[in-house]
Amino acid sequence: MTPFRAIALLSAAVFGLSVAPAAAQDKTPPSQLVEKLNAYVGCINRLSERSYQSRSGYFSWAKQSGPTGKERIIYGTYTIYDTSDCQKNIEKANALEPRDAELESAASAYADAVGKLEPLLKEADDYYEQENYKDDKMARGKALHPRLVAAWDAFASADKKLRAGVEAIKDKQAAEQLAAIETKEGRKVHYHVEALMIQAKRLLRAEDADKPDIAAITQALTEYEATVKAAEDASGKDGDTKLGSFFMNNAKSYLTSAKQLMRRIRDKVPYSQGDRMMLGGGGGWMVEGSPPRLLRDYNQLIESYNRGAHI
Repeated sequence: MTPFRAIALLSAAVFGLSVAPAAAQDKTPPSQLVEKLNAYVGCINRLSERSYQSRSGYFSWAKQSGPTGKERIIYGTYTIYDTSDCQKNIEKANALEPRDAELESAASAYADAVGKLEPLLKEADDYYEQENYKDDKMARGKALHPRLVAAWDAFASADKKLRAGVEAIKDKQAAEQLAAIETKEGRKVHYHVEALMIQAKRLLRAEDADKPDIAAITQALTEYEATVKAAEDASGKDGDTKLGSFFMNNAKSYLTSAKQLMRRIRDKVPYSQGDRMMLGGGGGWMVEGSPPRLLRDYNQLIESYNRGAHI
């Protein structure tokens, strides 16, 4: 599956972030805890996708061993957004309580890796955009190749580590938040929305496994579908919040894509030649029952949640 997936932002209503001992947490304002994690999430959501796209776009035309100058089509590569804000935000977030040396180190490594990738991609983009390979017989392109690969590898490693650290905290926080909502409000719309987001992530992980387990996928699908239905049934009932149609449409689109991918895995349905071309050329999201399609719909669900489209 495409490595990038968006992460839902935290809200100031989330309490008790498990990144420090309880005594330290008690002294830390919830808004400060949220600010710290959201700085990391903001960097990931803004920069990671484009960074991975730059790599996949490059290798859609260049061999793993590097460009030769004899390629039929030379696309170059993509640049990424300015990384200076991310670096500043991470530096600021790392100084906030509660302190977590391992997570802060992962965040600094991410900022360093993506910061080094940015100018290198700009250098490569200028070279290919100006078609300078026609003047030097791809000499500079060949020299850039190992530097690009090293920078992408360093970024991917840093992204994976920071993402894992953030996700581990958010998983625990989500479970704690859901329990607190149920205790305070009962199983109303607010509860079902948060449960839906938890189940959506579990479903993605089940279908994203190195060796997908159809039983685990089926269970995750059943739980997610039940949560979508519960949210829809509760929407606007007895004066409760009415869920936004955009959010619910995204939730259902994700369910459809998850079912399509489950059936492809379960029934061992091969991709057609046209499907394989789209999967290899960056158009995989257009292929029904494919990991890129599932990932696109998951990211759209996350984006609608982050924008508050569920209320």
